[in-house]
Formats: sequence, structure tokens, C-alpha cells
Amino acid sequence: MIKDIMNSNETVLLNDKQMEALKKNFPACFKVDGSFDIERFKDYISDKLTLSNERHEIKFCGPNYARLLASVDTTTVIVPDEEHNNKPENKDSQNIYISGDNLDGLKQILKSYAGKIKCIYIDPPYNTGSDGFVYNDKFNFTSEDLAIKLSIDEEKAARIIDLTKRGSASHSAWLMFMYPRLLLARDLLTDDGVIFISIDDNEQSNLKLICDDIFGPQNFISCLSVENNPKGRRNSNFISTSSEYCLIYARSKEKAYFIENVPKSASDMTLDENGNYVHNSGKRVLVGENEFNNLVTNINSEKNYVVYYNKSKNEILTKKEDIDSIDLKLISKGFVRYASIREGKMIENTYTAEKLLSLHKNGALEFSSEKIYEKNYADTIRMKSQLVNRKYEAIISGKKREYSMELTTTGAGTYLKDLLKTDEPVFSAPKNIGFLKLLLTLIDDDEFYVVDFFSGSASTADAIINLNNEKNKKIHYIAIQLPEDLDYKYSNANAESKKSIKKSIEFLDRQKRPHLLNYIGIERIIASANTIKSSSKHSNMDLGFKHYVLKEAAVSTLDKLEKFIPEEKGMFIKNDILSDFGIQTVLTTWLIRDGYGFNADIKAINFEGYTGYYVDKHLYLIEPNISKASIAEIIYKYEVDGDFNPENVVLFGYSFLWTMTEELKINLARLKDTEKNLRINFDVRY
Repeated sequence: MIKDIMNSNETVLLNDKQMEALKKNFPACFKVDGSFDIERFKDYISDKLTLSNERHEIKFCGPNYARLLASVDTTTVIVPDEEHNNKPENKDSQNIYISGDNLDGLKQILKSYAGKIKCIYIDPPYNTGSDGFVYNDKFNFTSEDLAIKLSIDEEKAARIIDLTKRGSASHSAWLMFMYPRLLLARDLLTDDGVIFISIDDNEQSNLKLICDDIFGPQNFISCLSVENNPKGRRNSNFISTSSEYCLIYARSKEKAYFIENVPKSASDMTLDENGNYVHNSGKRVLVGENEFNNLVTNINSEKNYVVYYNKSKNEILTKKEDIDSIDLKLISKGFVRYASIREGKMIENTYTAEKLLSLHKNGALEFSSEKIYEKNYADTIRMKSQLVNRKYEAIISGKKREYSMELTTTGAGTYLKDLLKTDEPVFSAPKNIGFLKLLLTLIDDDEFYVVDFFSGSASTADAIINLNNEKNKKIHYIAIQLPEDLDYKYSNANAESKKSIKKSIEFLDRQKRPHLLNYIGIERIIASANTIKSSSKHSNMDLGFKHYVLKEAAVSTLDKLEKFIPEEKGMFIKNDILSDFGIQTVLTTWLIRDGYGFNADIKAINFEGYTGYYVDKHLYLIEPNISKASIAEIIYKYEVDGDFNPENVVLFGYSFLWTMTEELKINLARLKDTEKNLRINFDVRY
């Protein structure tokens, strides 16, 4: 487990992941001595790509170090909050709250959720100089180790290490902090997934450059200007800043898709004869002269026809006719002829006759003297890149309603005070859930995962809870937040910041919670869920969440791991190591590692007094004191139970005597000679 990862991390090099991909997909480009044949590689791809030597990049101290941090695996374990998770409202929840460093959190969830996240929203530190940001990632590289791993000289390696150890808040430090997190975040996204990143002027330009580097400039969608402070800041001698930004990138812009999600103003809509709201302009010409449809080149085309319409009877007919042919009998009966003609030639209609008749049946056609239009019933428009606060009468779901685009930070603070029933703010500058709901409704899906790895006061989770209630959606969240020590923060804060931190501490005291920042978010989620619970009409809403804590092994435990020798026959050290972690922690960490996520269907099976944990393709043996009878029962179950076929048997090595490990290994190997012909992967983890 941890010891295996620590050993693996010692050999990690900067571009291991990329080299693995090249060897897998282009093995012929590697020579016998292991060198890469770049010319042969160019031959492989030259017919598909235009090769260029030009590039635009951002330079800062330690970009390769930042990439290395993304490559090194986390040595944390995932500790389930069993008391919380076993509550009725939480035990089956798909929502996840992780208390821990987000770099570790991203590495953990990637093992189960890579390529499965539709949306990421983050509100990282802005590096304003007053927001408390300092670089604090801790990795114990020596300058000699780092020089080898990054292929740089030791002097440069020493400068990078110095930057990481002195708690810098420089642009380079901020970029080195953000880069590995965004690199990991990219791999979480589905092919059509998107990431939204809030930021202000201090780092917006730098953030854009590293996002171009990570996601590719071709996958940039937009930079929103968000009016979060309409009155403007008073601390400027030049321009009073009233907005911040939100960068949007796609994993693949070709596959991503946003819907129109801003309600139209009622002043732009008119009731038609059927009592439905129709947009006053932007109607599409279906039959009649227009610039867009093609000339008729095939008289049998399904789009080549004329239309006769009798308004008094609301009767419509379609016919195949030449440009000069007119059915005078129909004209005499009150029908009007409509034909698509441009410059004296017939052009195709927009739709087939079958579809046109269907639209008429549904009351979706509008007839003028010379043209037939499709009514525009759409009551939403596309979001603009400049978002401003406004209230207006809109058409929502076919009815006039008051709509508010509420984006302000002060509004978010007031909402949070009301939700938590406090007189003073307990969190500085929370995001407005109106803004977050606006972003989330760009996605045309009713059920997907959202990750927020700078969860803060849990605004994203709160927005999702409210949106699910309002739209009857099933959006799930994974929130990650560092459990910052507020007592330590208070003792090192300036006078102004102390006031806000003190309010946070007092709030947590009232809730009987530790003085840790993550518990403000946890309490907010609970408060939001309780508010919805009392008023929601959706009884099946997922209002709970599972809570997990990321923990590094204690120094004493690491010392035991280092000293442990698998061949030793004694059991004292082994039992002690398991008790340091706990069975559920080991099991949860392994389930995530093996791709099962936080909601795996675990079956606890009794093997002659020994409990094993069976999930799909894995059987986990964690507890100590396995007996020969238990091993025999495991083998017997493989042989006779058609529903029991785990392909992997995983042992917590510290719980097993060497003799028992070997006996189990030998007996499992014999299964390949049985009727089932099973080849079991035997995996002992340390």
C-alpha cells in the first residue's frame, strides 16, 4: 500500500507517463538501445498533422517540477468517517466530501474517476497578496534527486527547492501550485467535459497561458467577465474594478456542447393564437424566398414541393408543381399558394413535406402573404461572455416570471449568513450560487458528476443541491477541501483577518465542530439539505454525502513499514500496523485504487471464521489470523460457486505469515487446472 507507493515514487521520472504512451502506441519508433526515432515518428503522423516548430509558452521557475509533482503518487490513505457515512441520509449517497490536500485528493480520485467527470468548477486562491496564499506543497526531494529526475543542474534544483520551502507567494509559486492540480484535473474530464475556473486580474493572464499549455489553446471556450461587485472596489486610483473572470476550457471542444440557458425577456415574446409564447423576431423561413436553401437539382427531392393553405379552415396541402403551375381549383376554394423561388428558379424548402405537415399539426407555423415561417418557441438564449446583475420579467417554462441574474459576492455572503443563521460572515467572499447554477445549466444532462477541489465554503455543493431541487436533476458532487487549522491561521493573521476568522471559530464552537475550515463547508451542506428537505417535492433527492479524510501515515507507522520483513514468522508487528490504519481505511483506499469508486457493492464473506471482502473482480484479504481451514474454504468456493470468480486476490501483507501467504498462493495457482480454468492474479500489498 504505502510502502509499495514510496518505493515506486523513488524511481518516477518527469515524463514516465508520456513515454509509456509512446511505447504503447508507437513501439516501432524505439530503437534497440531504447532511443526514440523522431524521424520515423514524423513519418507515422505527417499525413494527419501539419508539423510546426513554432510555439508560445509560459516560463516560470519550476514548470517541470510541477509536472513531476503530478506524476508522483500520493502516500495518503482514505479514512472513512464511519459514524457520518452510516447515517440513513448518507449511507447510499453519491455525493462525496473529502477533507485533505487537493493534490492528494485529485491523485486518489483519478484512480476511480479518470474520464468520468463531466464538469469541474474551482475557485482557487487569487494570489492578491492579501488572500493568504503561500506555496506549501511538501515533498522531500534533495537537490541531487531533483536534478536527476528533471535533468537539470543541482544549482537550479536547489533554487526550486528553496522556493517550495520558504512559503513564497510569487507568480512562479502560484503557477507551480496550480499547474500539477490542473494537469490532474484534465484527466478527470470526460471527452465532452468542461472546466470552469474563477480568477481575477492578478493571475488571469498567467492562468490562461498554463491552461493553454495543459488543455490546448484549441480547447479554450471563453473568458467570462462576471460582475461580482457592481459598486466597484474603492481601493483604486484609476479604475474601480467591478468584475472578475471565469475561464472555460473543454477536454475536447469538438465534443463539448453548451445549451442556451438564459431566459428570454417577456418583452421579446408574444402570445400566439394557441396561447404559447413566440419570439418576436428570428423566425426561420421554411417556404418562400430565402438566401440559404439550395436550388432544386432533383425534381424528386423530398424538399421540392409547393404549399396550399386555407386560413379560414386552417387546412394545408403539399404538391409537386413546376414553377409556373398553379392549382386554380384550390385557389378558387380560398387556398393561397406558397412556393420557394429565388431569381426565377425553384429552390428547396427548409424541411421535407412530412415535417412541415407535422409542424402545422402542432401549431408551429406562421403564415405571411408570401412566406411560411417556423415559430420560435425557444424561451432561452445563449449566455453572453459578459455577465451582469439584472432583474427582468422573463418567459420561463411558458409563463411570465421574475428572473434574477444574481452574481454578487455581497449577495452570496448574505445568503450564507441566512442559511447558517449567523449575524456575521463566517467565510470570506463565497461564490454566489446563482452564478454557479448558471454555469451548471449550460450542460445538457440531468445526471453527471461535478468536482470542486477548492471547495471552500461548499458553494458548489450548495448550488447543486438547489439546482437538483429546482430542476429535478441528479447532479452529484465530489468536493475536496484542505482542513486548514483556523486557530493557527488566527494567530498569524492581521487585525482585519482576525475578525473574520474569529467568527468562523465561534460558529464552529456552536456546532461543536473542530476549528478546521472544512467543517464550515460540511455544516453548510447539511444546512442546505435541511432547508430543501423541509420544502422539497422530490422525496427521492440525494441530500446526503459521504465524508472521507486523507491522512498521511504517522512517522511511527512509517518506521514500522520500513523495518517490516515479510519472511518474519512473528505477528506482533503485522497486527500493530493494521491497527494503525484500520480495516475500513485499507479497504476504502484499495477500492479507490482499483477503480471501484466510493459506492462499491462490497460483500463481506465468512471463510470459516475469516472475513474476506468481495467486489466484482477483487477479493480483499486484510484481517490477520487466517487459518488453513479458511484458505481451504476460499479455494472450495472458487470451485463450486459459479457466482464467485474474483480475478484478483489482494492481501494486506502485514497481516499474513509468510507460510500462509505461500499456501494461499500455491492453492490459487492450482485453480488453472480445474474446470473453471481460472488464472488468479495474486497481489500482496505493503
